[in-house]
Amino acid sequence: MSRTVIVLAAGIGKRMKSDLPKVLHPLLGRPLVGHVLAAAEPLAASRVLVVVGHRAELVTEYLSAHVAVAESVLQPEQLGTGHAVRIALPPEVSGTVVVLNGDVPLLSWQTLQDLVEAHEKAGASATVLAAEVPDPKGLGRIVRDGSGNLAGIVEERDASDAQRAIREINAGIYAFEAQALRAALARLTTQNVQGEEYLTDVFGLLVREGSPVGVHVAPDAVETLGCNDRAELASLRALLRDRVNNALMRDGVTILDPRTTWIDVTVKVGRDTVIEPNTQLKGATDVGEATVIGPDVTLIDTVVGDGSQIIRTHAVLAEIGENVSVGPYAYLRPGTSLGRKSKVGTFVEVKNSSVGEGSKVPHLSYVGDATIGDQTNIGAGNIFANYSGATKSRTNIGDHVKTSSGTVFVAPLEVGDGAYTAAGSTITKDIPAGALGVARSYQRNIEGWVARARPGSAAAQAAEKAGQED
Repeated sequence: MSRTVIVLAAGIGKRMKSDLPKVLHPLLGRPLVGHVLAAAEPLAASRVLVVVGHRAELVTEYLSAHVAVAESVLQPEQLGTGHAVRIALPPEVSGTVVVLNGDVPLLSWQTLQDLVEAHEKAGASATVLAAEVPDPKGLGRIVRDGSGNLAGIVEERDASDAQRAIREINAGIYAFEAQALRAALARLTTQNVQGEEYLTDVFGLLVREGSPVGVHVAPDAVETLGCNDRAELASLRALLRDRVNNALMRDGVTILDPRTTWIDVTVKVGRDTVIEPNTQLKGATDVGEATVIGPDVTLIDTVVGDGSQIIRTHAVLAEIGENVSVGPYAYLRPGTSLGRKSKVGTFVEVKNSSVGEGSKVPHLSYVGDATIGDQTNIGAGNIFANYSGATKSRTNIGDHVKTSSGTVFVAPLEVGDGAYTAAGSTITKDIPAGALGVARSYQRNIEGWVARARPGSAAAQAAEKAGQED
C-alpha cells in the first residue's frame, strides 16, 4: 500500500522565545523535526512532505542539507492543523497518509510502524495515536463512547469539565486513508475557540458518518511528549540521553556515570569501550572498540580507533588511530590525524597536521600545518610557526627525528629523517637528514648586574650573601 508522510512544522513556537523555529532547536545530534523524520524513515513513504511557515527558509535549508527525500510545503498563514494538511495533501495521493507533529522527538520508529500497520490491517478511515498521562493539561483528549470506541478528539480549550478530567490524550500522530481524509478536510470549519481548522475534527466527522476510526495506544507515554519551551526541551534531552546511554550499555559499552555522559543519536561507540564521567560525544563521532574516553572529554565529528585512550581532551573533526594516547588537556582541531600508537600529551594543540605511527608530541606544544613522520619525538615546548601574518605554510618533519625543548620551526621547512635540533633553537632553514639543527646565540653573563640594577632587592641581598660564602 502506498504511504505518504506529512510533518507539521510551520508553527512559531512562541513559548520557546527564540528567533529559531521551534522544530529546529537541537536535541542530541538532530533538531526536533529531524528526530521525527528519522522515526518516519522506516515507513518507506513514497513522499515525505514537511509543512513550513515561520522562518520557512531555515527549515527548508535544513531539509535540503540533511533530509533529501523531504519536500517542503509553504503554509503562508498558520490557520490550523487541518488547514496545514489540506494545503500539503497532493490531489493524486492514495493509500495511507501519516500525519506527524514536528516537535515529538522521542517517538520511536517501532511505535509509528505499529500504528500504521494496525490502521491498515483494520481498514480504518483514520487512526489516532493516544497515550495515558498523569497530567493531561494543555493536551487534546480522546473521548470514547459507551462501548469504548472513539467518539471524537476534543482540544482542551473546547473541552467540558468532564472531558478535561480524561487522562487519555491525543499524541498528535495520525494515520488516514487518503480519500476519506481529503473529503473530511473539505468540510472542516473554524467554529472553535481558536478560530482554526482543527485536524482532530476529522475524526468527529468520520464517526458521525459511520466510517471506521481507531485508537492505537502508545506503549510508553514518554514517546508522545512534545516540546513547547526550553524547560521541556531540557527534560526531553535528559530522557533521550538516558535512552541513548542505556542502548549503548546493553550493546557492551561501559558508561561509568550516565547522568554526566551526553552522546548524540548520530554517534557510534564500539563494544568494551569505557566512557568516563563528564564526556560529550557529538555529531558524526565514531569510537572504536576497547577504548577509554574521558573523563572530561568532548569529541565532535571525530573518529577514534580501537584501543585508544583519550583523557580531558577537546577534539573537532579529528582522526585518531589505533592505540593512541591523547591528553590530558589536549586540543585537536580540524584536520588533525594521529597515527597508530602515537601520543599527543599535556597542553598540546594540533591543527591541520598529521602525526605518524609511534610519534610523540608529549608536552606544551603547538603543531600547526605540519606533517610529522613515524617514530619521531617532538620535545617539550615546541612551536610550529605556521602563519606569516598573511599566509600559512607547512613544516614537514621526517621519521625518527628528535627535536629538543623550546624549538621553534618557522614554516615553510623540511626536516630530514633522523635529524636533531638543539634546545632553544629557532629553525628557519631546512635541516638535512641526520644533521643537528642549531640556531641560537652564545650566552653572555654580565657580572654584578643585579647589585647595580636592583640594589637592596631580595635578589641582590641573596647574591651578596652567596658571594660572601664563596
